[in-house]
Amino acid sequence: MTLSMLCFGVFHGAARGELVNVYTSARVAPLLVGDGSGIYPDLVAYLNRKKLGQLSFKLVYLPRKRLQLQVERNELDGIVIGMMPHWFNDVAEKKYLWTAAFGTDRYVIVLPAGLPFNSGALTGRTVGLVLGYSYPELDGWIRRQGLVRNDAPSDEHSLEKLRVGRVDSVIAAQSVVRYYMKVHAMEADKFQLHELPSSLTERHFLVPRAKAEVYEKIAPVIRQLKDDPEWQRLAARYE
Repeated sequence: MTLSMLCFGVFHGAARGELVNVYTSARVAPLLVGDGSGIYPDLVAYLNRKKLGQLSFKLVYLPRKRLQLQVERNELDGIVIGMMPHWFNDVAEKKYLWTAAFGTDRYVIVLPAGLPFNSGALTGRTVGLVLGYSYPELDGWIRRQGLVRNDAPSDEHSLEKLRVGRVDSVIAAQSVVRYYMKVHAMEADKFQLHELPSSLTERHFLVPRAKAEVYEKIAPVIRQLKDDPEWQRLAARYE
């Protein structure tokens, strides 16, 4: 191989850069909207516009159990969007690299406006939850209230059942509830939202330590999102 051919190969490879898979297990609006938009697709597109060296980013769906298993086995060929350290037993942030939080959320219960929300009032009432999901911080509260679990494939399905009167209440992330109510023009005075006794959810990027170079590129960008008018305008569409 001649020197010129070798140089061409080197520069051609550099020009191609590295495609970084950005994994998510989310399929709920506003994180991921049916038309391909949403907070996660918009944030991945935002990273691509930043021209971070030779990196390009692609959002990829992976079911939660498979995603968790691949992360824990160090088999994941990319990074993960929208996770929290304690979900991966990494509160000390020693196993993986974590960016600053780019969003926060919390669980709420949604009820019809006329249904009382006090001790004993919910006993025997149904609560819409997601099939196969556990709610460690809320399971005890749900039992004490006497709520009867009524599962659906997604939060949107549960909220639709509430809208047509097939369940008495729904527990979901506040951002999901408010976006659904806005999209479906649900009249705010017909429903009540109450924050539940659970920790604030923060959304971070999880980066395997083998991808430290990717982390060094994206961490400063994520850290300054709260001060970037471009990102604030994008995020405001989903509030």
